[in-house]
Amino acid sequence: ATIDGVLEEHRPKAVMHFAARSQVGESMREPFRYVGDNVTSGLNLIESMVAHDVKRFILSSTAALFGEPAKIPIGEDERIIPGSPYGESKHILERVLHWADRIHGMRYAALRYFNAAGATEARGEHHDPETHLIPLVLQVALGQRDHITVFGNDYPTRDGTCIRDYIHVVDLAQAHILALAALDDGSRVYNLGNGQGFSVMEVIETARKVTKHPIPHQIGARRPGDPAALTADSRRIQQELGWDPEFPKLRSIIDSAWRWHRAHPQGYPQ
Repeated sequence: ATIDGVLEEHRPKAVMHFAARSQVGESMREPFRYVGDNVTSGLNLIESMVAHDVKRFILSSTAALFGEPAKIPIGEDERIIPGSPYGESKHILERVLHWADRIHGMRYAALRYFNAAGATEARGEHHDPETHLIPLVLQVALGQRDHITVFGNDYPTRDGTCIRDYIHVVDLAQAHILALAALDDGSRVYNLGNGQGFSVMEVIETARKVTKHPIPHQIGARRPGDPAALTADSRRIQQELGWDPEFPKLRSIIDSAWRWHRAHPQGYPQ
């Protein structure tokens, strides 16, 4: 009823859907919560949009769709075998949108985020509890944590730690704007990353250089559902929409985050 009321009152041309839950590890512990909060709520939103003739949709999707990918970097046509309920929940929403397009003309873009990171001067990452690697590492540099825990150092990667592709939030936002403008030409799916993978230890080492802090680390057990490596092939959105990341380097992403965390050491006020 609330969604219907909002759509009735504001009559938007499009909806960007960023909700709801996004933690791989948590989804392995609470799979039904992810089905309820991500799939059921997302389905209710899409159904309400169809009823109110709102037929432009941007979905925050995820690289977690791919589980352990067959090849790196990962293109949009890579086979989808989610390795967690979180990834599965986003895959289900992509399929719902596919059929909403086929049957109701719902034009959509599924934007598969790799690892969003970085900050602007006014906005940065603050989660309670914090679970993202870069903010956790920077909290150590700020003296808010004694160390950073590395979850597993026995993966089949160059240093044994997980490899991820980091994309700055400003570049991510620009991709949303470009995708929305392109929906008149049809629905689409894009992988969003910088095309470079960095290991957990490489992120920590880069943060040490940026912050000039030793950032102690300890090795912990692997987390269920964590793939060894996820790196994007984002050439499709670059070629089709002219997307050109402003922050292609890991150091520039961490540097922007560090400036925000130093200016806002307690994050956002409650």
